[in-house]
Amino acid sequence: MIRIHPTAIVDAQAELAADVVVGPYAVIGAGVVIGAGTEVGAHAVVEGPTTIGRDNRIHAHAVLGGAPQDMKYRGEPTSLVVGDRNTIREFCTFNRGTAQDAGVTRVGDDNWIMAYVHLAHDVQLGGRCILANNATLAGHVHVGDWAIVGGLTGVHQFCHIGAHAMTGFQSHVSQDVPPFMTVSGNPLAVHGFNAEGLRRRGFSRERLALVKRMHRLLYRDGLTLDAAREAIEGLRGTVDGGDADIALVLDFLAASSRGIVR
Repeated sequence: MIRIHPTAIVDAQAELAADVVVGPYAVIGAGVVIGAGTEVGAHAVVEGPTTIGRDNRIHAHAVLGGAPQDMKYRGEPTSLVVGDRNTIREFCTFNRGTAQDAGVTRVGDDNWIMAYVHLAHDVQLGGRCILANNATLAGHVHVGDWAIVGGLTGVHQFCHIGAHAMTGFQSHVSQDVPPFMTVSGNPLAVHGFNAEGLRRRGFSRERLALVKRMHRLLYRDGLTLDAAREAIEGLRGTVDGGDADIALVLDFLAASSRGIVR
């Protein structure tokens, strides 16, 4: 049976899997769908339309699926979609999307999201990311898989953070952060690449050397961005399994609309 605390309020138009747990004083609104194994903590609020997958842990006082904090919002039917196995700690706020974008704020699988994190409207968060306490992602921000966003980091609207990238404590992110890079500060600066994170994910010594080479071409060799992209393109076929890493960087650079931090 669904284990709903007697003080919780669950709208009749919400759909909860049979083993969902809802804690004391939590509120689940109409249009909310919650998958098997998910737990919603005390005083948490989930507003619809919101879809939450399996085996998520939503801690006390989180507010998910609230209306976007966008003055252009006029009540259009937008949504929040959360994947599977995410940990969402206390007082996090995730807003729904807007009609000016895809209309969906999306969270992938296996993310570790610490207390007071804010995901604004239309954020697209990948999988296996870590967002430390008080990280704040403004509207339309995209974050790739395996990224780490440091505590008290603020990310400007429309910025993209690439896969495997890492931002340090209190970073001010106002331009795109390419995959693999480690950045921090205000103004933001690149300080290397996420070598330890890549080692933990099983990158070979050769792939690590390739990422280091791409970092040097972008940030240490004095090349223009176009020249760096050409040089990175020339690295294809040099490392077993490395072409996917090269494509990740080149595709990110080609799609950047705000320009990358340099």
